[in-house]
Amino acid sequence: MTDQTAPASAQTASLDRSRPQPKDWIKAIHAYVPGKSAGLDGQPLIKLSANENPLGTSAAAMAARAQVANAALYPDPDSKDLRGALAALHGLDPARIVMGTGSDELLHIAAQAYAGVGDEVLFVRYGFSVYPIAARRCGASPVEAPDADFGTDVDALLAAVTERTRVVFLANPNNPTGSYIGRAELARLHAGLRPDVLLVVDQAYAEYVAADDDDGALDLARTAANVLVTRTFSKIYGLAGERIGWATGPADVIDMLNRIRGPFNVSLTGQAMGLAAVNDQAFVQASAAHNRAERARFVAALEALGNHGLRALPSQANFVLIEFTGALTAEAAYLGLMDAGYITRWLPGQGLPQCLRITIGTPAQMDAIAGALRTMADAAPGMAR
Repeated sequence: MTDQTAPASAQTASLDRSRPQPKDWIKAIHAYVPGKSAGLDGQPLIKLSANENPLGTSAAAMAARAQVANAALYPDPDSKDLRGALAALHGLDPARIVMGTGSDELLHIAAQAYAGVGDEVLFVRYGFSVYPIAARRCGASPVEAPDADFGTDVDALLAAVTERTRVVFLANPNNPTGSYIGRAELARLHAGLRPDVLLVVDQAYAEYVAADDDDGALDLARTAANVLVTRTFSKIYGLAGERIGWATGPADVIDMLNRIRGPFNVSLTGQAMGLAAVNDQAFVQASAAHNRAERARFVAALEALGNHGLRALPSQANFVLIEFTGALTAEAAYLGLMDAGYITRWLPGQGLPQCLRITIGTPAQMDAIAGALRTMADAAPGMAR
């Protein structure tokens, strides 16, 4: 008995009992860093750092917010009307839709439901920065697969799968790079996974993708036993401040997420505004058309700066990632754009110190950004003239 208890006694003696101790996997988390809205001096700037909709919010959604009369009441815990509207729009079973406090909540609880200590959660390098947090939060190990020119490499993802892999996260389009894989590649990824691995397709930017480029994720979620698709109202719907997300997938997966999601997790105003927004597809279409036109104009302006070492990565989202390989660095451009009144997203914390992610804004904003970048590139030290 003495031999059996000695190790435990020694372990107990080594513990710090002076204060509550967090789990090691929680201590390993680096907190999510949101896009900034102010300069180094704290002054507010034009915000092109968080991929918000430059057209704002649907007038119908704003009117719905004004109709919420009694904030003292709890909201519908199941968001029944909103789920029904989403199901009708996308041809889904409302019983197989779960609502979240943004899609972030759903990404976290998907990992929590299907992974834990000793398991692995897999995603591509330069994927959404919430994925490693979601993995560590439940005690699992985050695993990065190599990228293909900042985008998703299906073969690399499949090669990184091990017996410990339980969840694979795929942002499509990807944030922060804007890269995208089509229907055939997504189907190939899914076919290459074991049936006990949950594939989570994060479609936060799906409404910006042209209909004929649909990746087929919702079709997989209807038929496959191991595919969950998440979406958000924070981007094209212009409801980032209301924190509304949703997911669809197999009935048993949705059941698991419903067990651990927050109760009353979508507010009264969120449900009302979300329902009105879903029913105002004209606003969604206008937002998508605006984004296509302004993204194309901005990319063309950046291509004209190619001899200065600026490269716009192909994007299917409402932002463009710019790689700086010439005399003008991403950091200098980030600081220079702040001086010009704009805050963008510099990404050294995500392993992309040579890149800026810039949200597609209004025509005037994009012209100003392109002009400022040209001025800085022309003036960069060492630039041949």
